[in-house]
Amino acid sequence: MGIRTTLPTAELGLYSLVLSGALAYAGRGLLEASQDGAHRKAFRESVRPGWEYIGRKMDVADFEWVMWFTSFRNVIVFALSGHVLFAKLCTMVAPQLRSWMYAVYGALAVLGTMGPWYLLLLFGHCVSLYVASLLGQPWLCLGLGLVSLASFKLDPLISWQSGFVTGTFDLQEVLFHGGSGFTVLRCTSFALESCAHPDRRYSLADLLKYNFYLPFFFFGPIMTFDRFHAQMSQVEPVRQEGELWRIRAQAGLSVVTIIAVDIFFHFFYILTIPSDLKFANRLPDSALAGLAYSNLVYDWVKAAVLFGVVNTVARLDHLDPPQPPKCITALYVFAETHFDRGINDWLCKYVYDHIGGEHSEVIPELGATVATFAITTLWLGPCDIVYLWSFLNCFGLNFELWVQKLAEWGPLAQIEASLSEQMSRRVRALFGAMNFWAIIMYNLVSLNSLEFTELVARRLLLTGFPQTTLAVLFVTYCGVQLVKERERTMALEEDQKQDKEKLE
Repeated sequence: MGIRTTLPTAELGLYSLVLSGALAYAGRGLLEASQDGAHRKAFRESVRPGWEYIGRKMDVADFEWVMWFTSFRNVIVFALSGHVLFAKLCTMVAPQLRSWMYAVYGALAVLGTMGPWYLLLLFGHCVSLYVASLLGQPWLCLGLGLVSLASFKLDPLISWQSGFVTGTFDLQEVLFHGGSGFTVLRCTSFALESCAHPDRRYSLADLLKYNFYLPFFFFGPIMTFDRFHAQMSQVEPVRQEGELWRIRAQAGLSVVTIIAVDIFFHFFYILTIPSDLKFANRLPDSALAGLAYSNLVYDWVKAAVLFGVVNTVARLDHLDPPQPPKCITALYVFAETHFDRGINDWLCKYVYDHIGGEHSEVIPELGATVATFAITTLWLGPCDIVYLWSFLNCFGLNFELWVQKLAEWGPLAQIEASLSEQMSRRVRALFGAMNFWAIIMYNLVSLNSLEFTELVARRLLLTGFPQTTLAVLFVTYCGVQLVKERERTMALEEDQKQDKEKLE
């Protein structure tokens, strides 16, 4: 109930006003805290001189972000620009061979970056999963894929295989884990699709062309083999009207976002402050809540920028890659929570949906989520904090189904049926607000630290109860209502679009 129901304009206006004011108030607290802590001894390593014309120090606590857009910026731009130019040349000269040309360019880029032995190592994993696919047993392909993935995540095999990389450089470990992990997922997807469609007879060449497509190789996102092969097999792909303009807009948005994040880090030290718990504990409750929320938003922005850049190149190659993850601000259910849509699609297709079916029964859903998060734990690298993160998110996903089943129980269903649709929407938004903070706290464990998560939970739920607890819950409730209104509008627009297509 209440999904397609709107609320009074004045009520929605009040929610907008409350949310805007709360974000501004929390932002002011974070800005003042960043100014006060800029010269603290604990901040020296991660707060360093920034842009000269801004005249402020900059938060450089995120190693990957700094590497991507400083020392490795030129390498990334050179590699992707070379791919774009090479792809354009191939499309003009021999469009029927473009998939081969992409694979050759990607393999040469990996060879030049990581060395020949690393390339041979990945080729060995590709061959082993290709051979497994010839046997036509999905369980064997998935099992071998997980064993291959474990070999890149667990000692002593990971130490042995990392020795195949030639030379040493700052991003070596990141590129090693990214290229190896995504290679295993791609090869497993190929093997499972081969088992599902034995009549199509995919070759080892198809696997190599799929795996060594450079824009996706190191950092993803991952496209399942069936989608990639179907799109790459088009001999003369045709662009839709206005697609080039949208690609340029996406590229421009990525550049603007990168600049905006760098400017933001000159004023808000949201990554450094949590590392100094004594200083973080002195923050006002509103600023502390904003700090926890902003850490998740930044991680989403980081993923959106990375996938936005890669997707721009892929769309120039006439591919339709997975979209960036859904913004954390718009999430209030665990079922839609993910930071990598490609891996989420992979897990859903081969594990979660396969075991859980319609996701409407408690026991199959429990089995599906346990299996999914077990593989996710292996993908992230088994350790105590990953175990805790997986357990919490697995519990959250199942708890949503339990609450849904409880709401469908006779007496509670009758109570909701007696409410108006608007009131039903308000009640559901209240539960959505509580769920939103569960999502934040459960993911803050891995994105920041367990100690900082404990500090936030204690301040918001214990020492700040009831004033801070209720205030934060009400502000979140306002945000959830605004997200629901946006979803309602989008659903109506989609219905109108479908009705129009039927009439045509």
